Amino acid sequence: MGIINSIKETLSKAVFTPSSLLSGRGGLHMAQILLSLVTFLLSAFRGKSTHSYWNYAMFTWAFCPIMTLIITIIEMYKLDIVLMLCLDWPDFTTGMAMSSTLMTVSVAITFVNFYACLTCFYSLIICLFAILVGVAYTLEVVKDKICDKKRGSYLAVLPGFFKVLEAFVSCMIFVSLTGYRDKPALIICVIAYIIPFPILPLIIATNILKKLKTCLPFNLDRFVFIFLVISVVLYIFAAIVWPIFMFRNNPRPSDCPPSYCIWAIQFMVAFFTYVNLILFSLDLVFTLLGICGFKRT
Repeated sequence: MGIINSIKETLSKAVFTPSSLLSGRGGLHMAQILLSLVTFLLSAFRGKSTHSYWNYAMFTWAFCPIMTLIITIIEMYKLDIVLMLCLDWPDFTTGMAMSSTLMTVSVAITFVNFYACLTCFYSLIICLFAILVGVAYTLEVVKDKICDKKRGSYLAVLPGFFKVLEAFVSCMIFVSLTGYRDKPALIICVIAYIIPFPILPLIIATNILKKLKTCLPFNLDRFVFIFLVISVVLYIFAAIVWPIFMFRNNPRPSDCPPSYCIWAIQFMVAFFTYVNLILFSLDLVFTLLGICGFKRT
């Protein structure tokens, strides 16, 4: 009964506050939603592309504004007061802004690389709006971390943001995967990329939801440590095997522009493999040493 009464008391404080839209944060959210919507529609009218980077861009321009809209509605109705019972709301919102910044900025870079040209006026307009979307989300992170000096508990600090980075780089690997289906060694590498990926969102969600974390029948920090060890081993394997079996007898072609050269995309997989290996290794070392906010196991 005590919990129910606490929830009822908290709900009574939830009121409709449209004035939140007129604040600096509300204005940024409106700009992010509108710019993402315009960019999504412009890209959709441009015509569907078979390139996986186009699919990633369309997903980003849909997912990020939807999450921003949900956060805006929750804050407008003061429902974040209720959610504070089970999660650190400022940490969650800042973490989502940081994640959206990663996604939108990376999309702006890849879209400019693959689709911009001096004679493609329509594509240049899309690139311009893609850059503006990335800037809008970056401004929110700057406002939260520098101007408002918000301090997070997990997602907006190094331990959680490392997990977000690892998941993001994994997504970039999956988007770039090509030319591996007829090579068993490379298929094993793909399996090595897949194994850690679904566990990362579960770790992030469990750390965000404080009540869920306390209900677990095992020590989450110990589980994370074991997960990091396995992930480092898998990425060491992929970092060795992928370049050997992908680029052996497969030199870079003399005519290999970055916008449509398959070899360059295959190289990006190797590059992101080493990036994620570094991230997982740093995550493991910081966890072992218990520094920079990481919990020592």
